[in-house]
Amino acid sequence: MDVSAIASAATSMSQQKVVDAAGTLVLRKALDIQASNAAQLLQALPTPQPAPPASKNIIDTYA
Repeated sequence: MDVSAIASAATSMSQQKVVDAAGTLVLRKALDIQASNAAQLLQALPTPQPAPPASKNIIDTYA
């Protein structure tokens, strides 16, 4: 194998590592933003109100 081919392959692999690291960093940042947005949406949900107590004076006229 030629020395220049080895150097070229090493340079190419090094550049690919940088590209992969940058892609991973962008993905992590996007996931952090999505998690923050989801947390804000969950906080914006209203709290459920308790159901009114069942009345004992209900007549079932459908039966």
